Amino acid sequence: MTKIVVTGGAGFIGSNFVHHLYAKYPDYQITVVDKLTYAGNLRNLESVLRSGRVTFERLDICDPAIGDAFARAEMVIHFAAESHVDRSIEDAEAFVRTNVNGTWNVVEAARGHKVSRFLHVSTDEVYGSLGPQGRFTETMPLVPTSPYAATKAASDLLVQAAVRTHGFPAIITRCSNNYGPYQFPEKFIPLMIVQALAGRSLPVYGDGQQVRDWIHVSDHCRALDAVLHGGRVGEVYNIGGDAERANLDIVRTILKTLGRDESLIEHVTDRKAHDRRYAMDSAKLLAELGWRPQWNFEDGLADTICWYQANQAWLAETRSGDYRNYFERHYVHREKTFAL
Repeated sequence: MTKIVVTGGAGFIGSNFVHHLYAKYPDYQITVVDKLTYAGNLRNLESVLRSGRVTFERLDICDPAIGDAFARAEMVIHFAAESHVDRSIEDAEAFVRTNVNGTWNVVEAARGHKVSRFLHVSTDEVYGSLGPQGRFTETMPLVPTSPYAATKAASDLLVQAAVRTHGFPAIITRCSNNYGPYQFPEKFIPLMIVQALAGRSLPVYGDGQQVRDWIHVSDHCRALDAVLHGGRVGEVYNIGGDAERANLDIVRTILKTLGRDESLIEHVTDRKAHDRRYAMDSAKLLAELGWRPQWNFEDGLADTICWYQANQAWLAETRSGDYRNYFERHYVHREKTFAL
């Protein structure tokens, strides 16, 4: 069987990608490596951990022992990162440690074990803010605004340096804003859904006219799959959903879908140095690998709202913090590696 390691695989996008790999590649043995910070939730992987083809190792990517997980691995997909902009503005220390130092530790470990493929998952935020026209292309300079974006830009540059200096077989992807199942409810779309479901106010930064390009997480996973197996080493690939929407418009759609009144909208003080617009040009990905998004935003958002409505137990456990006890409840053998 082909061994593939997924760092940050208990998080939102990482866990969705693990489900994607599990369903599509029955000959893959998947090892999930995750520190299980507040954003890591093993409940996201409960069904596949029972299969025996997916195992979990609780490791910090800054730990020198991370290399043990890469023994006999052919491919590594690196999701693990601190990613919440507001948290980075309050205190960037964890972002520097994880996104910069941790990424280099993972690169060195993967290089030491001579993996044949390394996919570094990054973000459109490394490009900074766009004006009202145009889209981000892969050749644009990196002009990050937030501490989070700056640490992701640094990690991109470290990966590129490993490619150029050591011939490291890495590829970088930069994706627009994701939404879909298992997203931690501090993020914009799930937060708005949760607040609307509870009949509480929906906080909107500033005038709410910040524009983002949205992509359903399953489309992102399909793109990552295409790049992992067919992308060119040393290249950067942008991934976008072709779905630019203003934040306020999304909030109004969520309220309408759930039958809530727009009086629940509460405009709050804008985020410091809030980027005004992101939009991705995915032409390179389409031309080279034939990928394009399958979800349109309206259907994807409606499906996501339904998922949160249907998964109230997951939501309650996530919001209460009880999900963080899941590892201890199921870590029966007290070994580093386990499957349920």
